[in-house]
Amino acid sequence: MRKYFGTDGIRGRVGEGQITPEFMVKLGWAAGRVLGHAGRSKVLIGKDTRISGYMFESALEAGLVAAGVDIRLLGPMPTPAIAYLTRTFRAAAGIVISASHNPYDDNGIKFFSAAGDKLPDEVELAIEEALDQPLTTVESAALGKAKRVEDAAGRYIEFCKGTLPSSFSLRGLKLVVDCANGATYHTAPYVFEELGAQVTAIGVEPDGFNINRGVGSTSPAELSKRVQQLGAHLGIALDGDGDRVLMVDSQGRLVDGDQLIYIIARHRHAHGALSGPVVGTLMSNLGFEHALGRLGIGFARTRVGDRYIMERLKQDGGILGGEPSGHIICRDRTTTGDGIVAALQVLEALVETGTTIEDLAAEVKLYPQILVNVRLDQPRDILGLPAIQDGVAAAERELSGKGRILLRPSGTEPLIRVMVEGEDRVKVETIAHRLADLVREQL
Repeated sequence: MRKYFGTDGIRGRVGEGQITPEFMVKLGWAAGRVLGHAGRSKVLIGKDTRISGYMFESALEAGLVAAGVDIRLLGPMPTPAIAYLTRTFRAAAGIVISASHNPYDDNGIKFFSAAGDKLPDEVELAIEEALDQPLTTVESAALGKAKRVEDAAGRYIEFCKGTLPSSFSLRGLKLVVDCANGATYHTAPYVFEELGAQVTAIGVEPDGFNINRGVGSTSPAELSKRVQQLGAHLGIALDGDGDRVLMVDSQGRLVDGDQLIYIIARHRHAHGALSGPVVGTLMSNLGFEHALGRLGIGFARTRVGDRYIMERLKQDGGILGGEPSGHIICRDRTTTGDGIVAALQVLEALVETGTTIEDLAAEVKLYPQILVNVRLDQPRDILGLPAIQDGVAAAERELSGKGRILLRPSGTEPLIRVMVEGEDRVKVETIAHRLADLVREQL
């Protein structure tokens, strides 16, 4: 049973629970003890743009140094950039200080292995065991050293461009790129510009407090407005740490993660470069699954979370998967979800086929999907209750095979998420709210 780590590291409100300087010093030390066993190990630390990143960077640095581990400080960098740089620096691990798409007063910690993947379960459990031990400092001669990496952003920009053929160009495309006032503010616009696009960048003025506020993939309205005002071909919305991407078409309409994955899969499939099934989650739209099926592309579902998507991709030999939120993994290009890299793969498909994003996104007829969150007064398991099971069974009969129902506990909050999906919006909404009321009755 995990004590500190969730499905994607450790996350919470700054100053509460584990998200404190005291805990971060201990976490740095514990990680250093576990990861630094092979001589003079090296660990990279990067962060997004939220104000608390400075505090936690210093705390982690102190703990790692006390454990005898050398550090390379990357400064503000996208999460996928840290995964990439961990590999290129031959580091023992990479640490990301970020709460991704959450507001500025949250923060968290994610780890990458030397291979740029999430840490194996056994390593996370070993770190948790070390956290429960008293902190001891190595002798002075063995203390770690810290250095700042000055060219980290440039290295990552070149990596992103390198995921496309050297002859590829975005010349003639007019793009609006929304960096969410987050970690991609000094990388994403340059990637698209250097490939030849005419770029207007928004969400590129981070002040420590405005990450994800009114901009980025969680708030695409401003991007939609700017695309229409400027007459751009499309807009690209990244999140605070750069591991998610959504797009808007020339009319300002949102193109979600399912549709973007479809566009990449369609292109890979047409070139014989798609192996294994595409992997989605329990929240992936049924219309997306059906669109892939019409092309003869296999599809597999897994639990919500990029960890589980990656596990299934490795299991099935697949190269492409992701979530409607825009967390897209292109395993033939990189080791984790990368918003910039995924956007480039979509653009490659559009340019090479001479097609618009409107045309390709329209091939995915998304079914109405209603999500109702029911807050719990305390964590409890109610989904196995007979009344809930009977209610779900009755609702499934009502959908007559033309939809899906999913009730699941949130992995991060005391919530039961009630999701209903189907062809008929009115019916879907009615069933979703009825099931949510049933859950409330059982509390």
